[in-house]
Amino acid sequence: MEFKKLTSGVSVTPQIMPADLQAVHDAGFRSIICNRPDGEAPDQPNFEDVATAARELGIEAVYQPIVAGKVSDDDADAFDKALGDLPGPVLAYCRTGTRSATLWSLAKADTLAVSDILATTKAAGYDMAGVVRRIANGGKTPTDQADATYEVVIVGGGAAGIAVASSLHARKPGLEIAIIDPADVHYYQPGWTMVGGGIFEASDTVRTMGSLIPQGVHWIKSAVAAFEPKNDAVILDGCRVVKYKRLIVCPGLKLDWHKVEGLVDTLGKNGVTSNYRYDLAPYTWELVRGMKSGRAIFTQPPMPIKCAGAPQKAMYLSADAWSRRGVLNDIDIQFNNAGGVLFGVKDYVPALEEYVKKYGVNLNFFHNLVAVDGPAKKAWFDVAKPDTPVERVEMDFDMMHVCPPQTAPDFIRVSPLADAAGWVDVDQATLRHKTYENIWSLGDVMNAPNAKTAAAARMQAPVVAENVVADMAGRAPVAQYNGYGSCPLTVERGKIVLAEFGYGGTLLPSFPKFLIDGTKPSRAAWLLKEKILPPVYWKAMLKGREWMAKPEKVTVK
Repeated sequence: MEFKKLTSGVSVTPQIMPADLQAVHDAGFRSIICNRPDGEAPDQPNFEDVATAARELGIEAVYQPIVAGKVSDDDADAFDKALGDLPGPVLAYCRTGTRSATLWSLAKADTLAVSDILATTKAAGYDMAGVVRRIANGGKTPTDQADATYEVVIVGGGAAGIAVASSLHARKPGLEIAIIDPADVHYYQPGWTMVGGGIFEASDTVRTMGSLIPQGVHWIKSAVAAFEPKNDAVILDGCRVVKYKRLIVCPGLKLDWHKVEGLVDTLGKNGVTSNYRYDLAPYTWELVRGMKSGRAIFTQPPMPIKCAGAPQKAMYLSADAWSRRGVLNDIDIQFNNAGGVLFGVKDYVPALEEYVKKYGVNLNFFHNLVAVDGPAKKAWFDVAKPDTPVERVEMDFDMMHVCPPQTAPDFIRVSPLADAAGWVDVDQATLRHKTYENIWSLGDVMNAPNAKTAAAARMQAPVVAENVVADMAGRAPVAQYNGYGSCPLTVERGKIVLAEFGYGGTLLPSFPKFLIDGTKPSRAAWLLKEKILPPVYWKAMLKGREWMAKPEKVTVK
C-alpha cells in the first residue's frame, strides 16, 4: 500500500483493509483515522474490523466518517483536534484519501498559506485547488468557475451509468460525455447470488471500471459532493466543479447496514452473512456447505430494495444444495419478510409457493429484522401485522442471510434533485426530472414505481439516451419507459421462475430469450450491438451455461 505524506506527523492513504495493518505498523504509524462511512461500497470492510486489527498491533483507531464531499468546517476542526490528541505519526484514510486530504487542508487554513496547502497536497498526489477556492470564498465553493465542462455528465458508473453512456455514445459518437465515479472496479452484483449458491466465483463478477467505460467517454474518478442545478454544476470531492449542458443521475442506492442493531459487528462471522456484499457472498456458500442441521433464517427488509427476488434466491439455492446433500429435512428454513406477500406480482406467486412447499420453508410475513447478537446466535424482529400493535419477537439461528435495509445515497437525499423520500424525482415515463428539464435519472436512485433491477436499467438506458438526443435537437421526449423489470428467480439449479413485469404489475414477457434457452454467443452479441449492457454482464450470463444446462422456465399458471 502507498502512504502519501503531508507532514512528518500526518499521512493519508486510500481504503485500509484489515490485512494492511501489519504494513501500517511496520511503517511506524501509531494511530489511524477512518474518514469513510461504513457501507459506502460493497467491497469495503467495516471500521470495527479494521480497528480490531489495529488494536492488536498497538495502533489507536478513530472513526470520523465523512460523507463524500460533505466536509464541514466543524469536521475539519474535529480532525485537527484528533491529530493533536492521538500519538503520531497518524495515518488518515477514506476511499481514495481525498476526504482526508481535504480535512487536513481546511484544518490548516488558518495556519498555512494557501500556496503551501496546494504544494503539500499536490506533492502527495491530491488536487486541492477547489478546496483553496472554498477557503478564499469564505467557506463556500464558487460555481461560476468550472474545472471542466461537458455536454453530458453522468453521475454513476454502475450498470445504469455504463449502459446509458454506451447508448448515448452509439447515437452521437462525437458527443462530449463524462462519467463521474470514484470506484476502481465495476461489480456484476446480480452474480453475487450465484456466488452465494456455489455457482460463480466472486472473481467472475469483477471488472476494472476503465475496461467498461466506452472508448471516447471521459472518466472523472471522484465522488460527487453536491448538485447546483440552477448553475448547471456538480461539485466534486475536493471542491472541484464540473459543469454540464445535460446531466444524467444514476449512482445506485445505499445499503444501510447500520439500521439493524448489531449487524455490522457480526457480518462475516457467527453464521451471519449477506449476498449483498462482494466479500460476504463466498461466506454464504461456506455456511451452506457446512450446514447439516439447525435453523437458517433468510430476511427481507421493507421496500424499496434492489433485486427484490435476491433474498428468495439465496434461500432457494441454499435449500436446493441441502436437498442434493440429503440434509434438507434436518434444517429449519425461515423466510422472514417485512412485507405481507411472497412476491409483489401475484401472477408469479403460485409457482414460487410450489418451491416454498417443496423445501419446507416457513413464511413469516411482516417480520422486520431490527437487531442481531451474533455470538449469542439470536435475532430480533418487529412484527407489524395490519391493525395490530407492533410486537418484538426473538429467534435463534445457526445461519442467517441478511438483506440489508436500503435508501438513497446521502448526497442525493440532501440535494435539490430529491423528492420527500430522498429519491431523484422524475417523470415515470420520460425519466426526466420534474423540476430541472436538463436532468434525467435512471437505475435504482430514481423514484419511478418500478422494480429496482439491472433489467430495468437495461430498458431505461435507451429511453434516456433517446430523450437526451431529442432534447439536443430541440424536440420533446420521444421515448417512454413502461416500468419494465425482471427478476429471474432461480428456484433450483437448472430452473427459474422468470418474472417480467411493468408498472402496476402488468406482465411484460420481453426479456431476451437467449438468457433462458442455453445462451448462444451470437444472441449474447445482441446486447453489445445495441450498446445496452457492458461486456461483464453478458459474459457472466454466458458463464451460466456451465450450470444452467438449458434451464427449464417454470410455467406461470
